[in-house]
Amino acid sequence: MSGPKSSRRGRGAAGRPDVMISRRLVVGSALALGAGLAFGIGGLSGDARAAAGKIRVASVKFGSLAWLLETIRAEGLDQKHGITIEVVETATNQSSPIALYGGTADVVVTDWPWGLRQRAMGEPVRFAPFSASLGSVMVPDASPVKSLKDLEGKRLGVAGSSSDKSWLILRAYTRQKLGFDVGTIATPQFGAAPLLNEQLRDGQLDAILNFWTFAARLEAQGFRRVISMADVLTDLGITPQPALVGFTWKASDEANLKPQLDGILAAAADANKILVESDQPWDRLKGLMKANDPKEFELLKAGYRSGVRGAWSSADMASAEKIMTILLESGDTDLAKNGTRFDPDLFYTAGA
Repeated sequence: MSGPKSSRRGRGAAGRPDVMISRRLVVGSALALGAGLAFGIGGLSGDARAAAGKIRVASVKFGSLAWLLETIRAEGLDQKHGITIEVVETATNQSSPIALYGGTADVVVTDWPWGLRQRAMGEPVRFAPFSASLGSVMVPDASPVKSLKDLEGKRLGVAGSSSDKSWLILRAYTRQKLGFDVGTIATPQFGAAPLLNEQLRDGQLDAILNFWTFAARLEAQGFRRVISMADVLTDLGITPQPALVGFTWKASDEANLKPQLDGILAAAADANKILVESDQPWDRLKGLMKANDPKEFELLKAGYRSGVRGAWSSADMASAEKIMTILLESGDTDLAKNGTRFDPDLFYTAGA
């Protein structure tokens, strides 16, 4: 169901009234989105929102983007940069593109290989970095699996779909560096990240490749990392490792929303600086992080910090092109269809 979910006001730093961050639930159905559009989700036309300095950002309620947005709110960084953020809550990360193209959000967070595919399909988007944190292959501590080769004949859960960027990179890595394809020696089972964690705990899976937050939670509970995707990229010669996920918006909206886009990117950079340099702001994020114990909290905090990157650079561009070459050579037909190629025009630098 689309429509207002809740809103809140409070007191931020220096006792100022907080800018209201509205929260709306977007579900992954065309019917719900159609109903939302009919009732004018966001309350204002695109021109009116632009004039008012408003920008709608899709976010999973307890995801790492929510931690960043809460820091922006609490530190008054929205006001500092002259924007009002409307948070559009989505049920999953996979709902974000629906929110973007359905007109309920101006900005979503997704990966740039998806953005390159959209550009190839004639639906150009733009991308600015959010996080370089990546997941890991995880197993129970007592598992006999010590290396990727040991996954032969095992049930391997994979977060997302067969076109997930980490899965494609892992398969390419095993073919190029280890002489086998993990996608054929193991039995992959694709699913939602929370479900995979539960299935691993219950013994329904032997190993999983999951997103970094879910891998961190497992590690805190005593599960063991076989290999991280950061190590995979290092072994593939990807240095520096660029953000693979980032803020994404329709190129057609850029002229109208440029001040807000630059504003939210500047606010995000300021918030990340605070989150990297200070422990105190993390205390107010504990509720959003849903950490079960101090160890899990510290691992989530460290994982977030490790993914923080600055503005997109020429070195990032070169690394991203190498990664895209690996992905296209992986033979995934869904990614490569419509002539997907590396396109530097996807990547945005604030103020440019």
